[in-house]
Amino acid sequence: MKQLIASAVLGLCSLSPALAQGKFPDGTLRLVVPFAAGGGVDQAARLLGRQLQTDLGVTVIVENKAGASGTIGGKAVQMAAPDGMTLLFSAATHVLAKQVLAVPPYDPQTDFTPVARVGEAPLMLVIPPTAPQKNLKEVLDAARAQPDKWTAAVPALGAPSHLATLLLAKQGNLKLTMTPYRGTAPALADVAGGHVQLLMDSIISIQAMAKSGKVKPIATTMAKRSSVAPEVPTAVESGFPGMVYESWYGVWAPRGTPEDRVQLLNKAINKAVAELAKSGSLEALGIEPVAETTDQVRKYIATDVARSAELLKESGFKPE
Repeated sequence: MKQLIASAVLGLCSLSPALAQGKFPDGTLRLVVPFAAGGGVDQAARLLGRQLQTDLGVTVIVENKAGASGTIGGKAVQMAAPDGMTLLFSAATHVLAKQVLAVPPYDPQTDFTPVARVGEAPLMLVIPPTAPQKNLKEVLDAARAQPDKWTAAVPALGAPSHLATLLLAKQGNLKLTMTPYRGTAPALADVAGGHVQLLMDSIISIQAMAKSGKVKPIATTMAKRSSVAPEVPTAVESGFPGMVYESWYGVWAPRGTPEDRVQLLNKAINKAVAELAKSGSLEALGIEPVAETTDQVRKYIATDVARSAELLKESGFKPE
């Protein structure tokens, strides 16, 4: 990861002259977030928007268009002029619309142009604060022993939280009952109250409740410990090397956006991410910065969709 960021920083010299020559058009750059204001995706989008405004010298507006599993905001960007001035800032949920919706309004892989990935964040597994289990092995042993007493909250179908919970069930040989919720907040509230026994979601969304003791953190899901919760062991450390899953954030343009504009945006976003990483702004949210070419982004998305689709298929999931 550090090597990728370093490469992005080294390449910035080629970007600045282009911007100085006015190759990025005047006007307002819109970042559409398909979720409500104040959430983890929105926070990351606003950080990026402020940095892009500084770097590009144009006005950047973040617009929240929530609803329909993120597809209302996605549809708004799909239908926008393909000029690179209206972009979608979303999470990994965006690329799975075809897999989790019975009637998806678009194909995320063909109706959009991937511009950049911005960062990755681990998910955190939490249980009620009164639960006696103290580590991942104890949680999985208890859930196997009494599966009828263990229910997992799922904030959104097709979201990393959902896919990571399916992976946990697979790795732990569990038969978990999964209850869908309308977002992380009500799911967290029910875990805190002991009404459901398990929740996995982005550390951005969970860390405040975990640090306050309102829920009990058990493990995180990336290969190394998170800088915002270094006291919480990873699932790998806890004896489950296959339990590696990350939430990630990216930027998309409408299909048909000119390639030179896409490449300019890719460089600009990589530069902005490098600056945010340098300042510590991303680390404060628990996000590990990513800098990739557009080809690398496409390959990553294809791999991610294939892995997620397989997890959904194995679980017997039916689109709604």
